[in-house]
Amino acid sequence: MKKTTKLVISSIIIIIVILFITTSLFIVNQEQQAVVLRFGQIKKVVTEPGISFKTPFIDNVVKFEKRIMLYDIEPERIITADKKTVIVDTYTIWRINDPKTFMESMRSVQLALTRIDDVVYSNVRDLVAKYTLDEVLSKKREEMLTEITKRSSENLKQFGIEIVDVRVKRTDLPPDISKSVYNRMMAERYSIAAQIRAEGQREAEIIKAEADKKVKIITSEAQKNAEIIRGTADASVISIYADSYGKSPEFFELRRIADIYKQSFKGGMMILSPDSPILKYLYEGK
Repeated sequence: MKKTTKLVISSIIIIIVILFITTSLFIVNQEQQAVVLRFGQIKKVVTEPGISFKTPFIDNVVKFEKRIMLYDIEPERIITADKKTVIVDTYTIWRINDPKTFMESMRSVQLALTRIDDVVYSNVRDLVAKYTLDEVLSKKREEMLTEITKRSSENLKQFGIEIVDVRVKRTDLPPDISKSVYNRMMAERYSIAAQIRAEGQREAEIIKAEADKKVKIITSEAQKNAEIIRGTADASVISIYADSYGKSPEFFELRRIADIYKQSFKGGMMILSPDSPILKYLYEGK
């Protein structure tokens, strides 16, 4: 009986020791940091990974992410410097760089996200209001986002929060304004297209006029050369006829009579008087 009692007591002691050890130890992973609380007061902050100790049943451990986190902020309507309303969709990259301050001021990540939302949106609204719509959509946006990140980090430093970066996912016009801008852009594009077509038509007319001018010049030159060649040929023919007539008047006369016959017989019938010179060659042929 005594042995049984001793065994039970030993077992209870072992269980108490194991329970004491397990409740006295906690593990912090590589991507975590922890705050040890005792009755709501911060007793210790652990930022290095490994096994740490706490008072069992009294101390409470709250763990936070050590890694960089992303918070997607809801799109908001903002008015630019040139009085244009835009919808800016941003996101924030942040982390807890001082867990003690964070625990004292925020107590939870959810409350921290609410504060980040307020601060970042306020800075986005203030900075966007200093730029025109064209600047917000241009390379100026990088300058604006750098300033927003700087301001937001300064504002949230007192809460143990570091803003690593603020980025814009999308910048849109509201649907009602977007439609009117789209229609205006379409009208501008149609106007530009009409201007280009008119300039093309004008260029085509100039090219056509130049081509017609060159055609007329070439045709005129060709006609001139043709007339010169034709005149030269006619002169050569006359010269040849003249030489032929001087050498053989009878042959020339015969050729002339033959041409007359040729022209006269086209009608199918010809009436001649007995003393016609044409009949002379017919009589001589007999």
